[in-house]
Amino acid sequence: MDRREVPPRGLVSRSLITVGVFAAAVVPGWTLGDLVEHWTGRGLLDWLVVSAWSGACVYLLAPHSSYRRRDAWLGLVPLLGWYFSALMAWRVALLPYRDWEPRGDELWRARWLTGDLVGYWRTDPVATPPRTRATSRAG
Repeated sequence: MDRREVPPRGLVSRSLITVGVFAAAVVPGWTLGDLVEHWTGRGLLDWLVVSAWSGACVYLLAPHSSYRRRDAWLGLVPLLGWYFSALMAWRVALLPYRDWEPRGDELWRARWLTGDLVGYWRTDPVATPPRTRATSRAG
């Protein structure tokens, strides 16, 4: 049976998906932050809520876009979190293909595509990474 790969998304569909993911990552936090500021009258609390929401979104998107979950700390920084959310939304919009090189610890499950898909990577999800067997010498 000939298994054909589905072509990657085009620029327009990838951009629309990116806008949707980014809006879902930013607008609820922004709205919640405005509500908190309205209820408490404290503008700083608004920024704290928005930054916490942005950090949570970076935490959720990170593993799918070749970042680590610990990078969510960078998502807590005002405006930098929105940048990371936009970057990760752009990357997630192309999945299951990748047009970025995987991190070193992802290479064991990544493969470089050839043929019509040259220039793309594919990283299939695997439950756990392979274990390396430690050998010791008794002597």
